[in-house]
Amino acid sequence: MTARHFLDLGDAGAEAVRAMLADAHTRKSARQGWPKGKSDADAPLAGHVLAMIFEKNSTRTRVSFDMAMRQLGGSALIMDAGSTQLGRGESLADTARVLSRMVDAIMIRTDDHAKIEELAHHATVPVINGLTDQSHPCQIMADLLTIEEQGMSLRGLELAWLGDGNNVLHSILEAAGLLGFNVRVGTPQGYEPDNRFVAQARAAGATVTLTRDAAEAANGADIVVTDTWVSMGQDHAHNKLAAMAPYQVNAALMAGAKPDARFLHCLPAHVGEEVDAEVFESDRSVVFDEAENRIHAQKSVLLWCLGEL
Repeated sequence: MTARHFLDLGDAGAEAVRAMLADAHTRKSARQGWPKGKSDADAPLAGHVLAMIFEKNSTRTRVSFDMAMRQLGGSALIMDAGSTQLGRGESLADTARVLSRMVDAIMIRTDDHAKIEELAHHATVPVINGLTDQSHPCQIMADLLTIEEQGMSLRGLELAWLGDGNNVLHSILEAAGLLGFNVRVGTPQGYEPDNRFVAQARAAGATVTLTRDAAEAANGADIVVTDTWVSMGQDHAHNKLAAMAPYQVNAALMAGAKPDARFLHCLPAHVGEEVDAEVFESDRSVVFDEAENRIHAQKSVLLWCLGEL
């Protein structure tokens, strides 16, 4: 049987994404009050092992996937690229073929999206995108779960994005096309999202608005989202920070959103840059629910990949 990879949301499709979200809600609810390391009652991945490859620093991805496997009854192996043979030139193809004989699934957090595609091409077990420069689908699964927890329906939702047109935004646009919500993108010139993701979302029926006006993007939004302006490994920080400054999410910007609008950020945040302290620490901010939901959403991603959902 061909392995079920999760490199982007489109690999699963709308029906599977909805099924994963429903499963995540159910499993999270069933764990209320439990110790965090206790396995779910059904322990569906007992005996399964996930290999986690990190070529980029990580807190939430590392801990959430480890805890996800523990709660599903399985276990995880952490592999930092610098301390493995990948760091000494072993090919991704050979790594994929070796790991496929030793573990049940592979998660990788890397830079170039072509790397994860190559890994998946040669692997006979599921490969999961823990982050690439192109997309961040696991983060968006957690975001969608968080939005629904706030009592909002995804279909018809108005989501505002402020700042850099980056990998997180690309996955939001993909989700918009799959699940039927709209995205207003406020970015400075030269930092727009990849037009492939914009076109794909529009072709699927989502309304995607691109604007240079931050207030226009946030006006009437249900959800306001941003991310760090300078990602790991990027240079030209000084010029980029100057271009991004008008897109800071602050109290004045949030005043234009709906009264019950919520603020999301995938973290880590640079408070005082892309978001001010007043918004970040406010009741409208659900960033720590969002961070926790990485565990619950990824449990369901793992189950889908391994044919248990």
